[in-house]
Amino acid sequence: MRRMFSLKGKLALVTGAGSGIGAAIAEAFADAGARVVVTDVSAGSAAEQAARLTRKGGQAESMELDVTQETACEAVAAEVDRRFGRVHILVNNAGVGHVGRLLQTTTADLERLWSVNVRGVFQVTRAFLPRMIAAGGGAIVNLASIAGIVAVRDRLAYTTTKFAVVGFTKALALDHAREGIRCNCICPGRVETPFVTKMIAQYPDPAKARAEMEATQAIGRMAEPREIAAAALYLASDEAGSTTGTAMIVDGGWTAGK
Repeated sequence: MRRMFSLKGKLALVTGAGSGIGAAIAEAFADAGARVVVTDVSAGSAAEQAARLTRKGGQAESMELDVTQETACEAVAAEVDRRFGRVHILVNNAGVGHVGRLLQTTTADLERLWSVNVRGVFQVTRAFLPRMIAAGGGAIVNLASIAGIVAVRDRLAYTTTKFAVVGFTKALALDHAREGIRCNCICPGRVETPFVTKMIAQYPDPAKARAEMEATQAIGRMAEPREIAAAALYLASDEAGSTTGTAMIVDGGWTAGK
């Protein structure tokens, strides 16, 4: 009997996979049989994660990728094509955040988030999409946020960019469905990643900040990266063949009452 959500024989590329959700997605894909190209703005972090997956018995390669640089995105797409062949699965996970309302957000803050969270997704997808179409199609998974579904207080720039990711996902799905391309995004709530843990530690009262973040979700805790990775595994798999243009909410019940 065929294993559900098997990615055996497929090549997947994950951006921002040096830690957190991206690392968990890369691990889930490798465990499901995919050969994974782990990319990150930090070449060292990417190499470390790829080595860890290889030690576990998976197939993994690493490449440095700054998604804000268009030429770098094109170069990586060409190099992956040359070295490994067709990419079946593309995960746009790289992202950054900012805490602040409008008056606590500078133009530079907005541009920094836009360059990674939106332009980065655009540039990476634009680099790989022609190759995926030429090879008969593939699955694209973008990491949005619950902040792309509902506004989140004190996260104006972040909310703006994640609404854009949701819109990009839906538009791409409509435009290329007949070319074999499926495009979906995941909208997590609070997730306990190294980035979030570091951010909590910077609050005047870290314990209070953690409790408040956990309380936003009906289940009373933050999600684990592996739980978001499970959603990505489904969306990347053949079992999701009829799923495209969706924004999958994995928020611990945050928006259940909204």
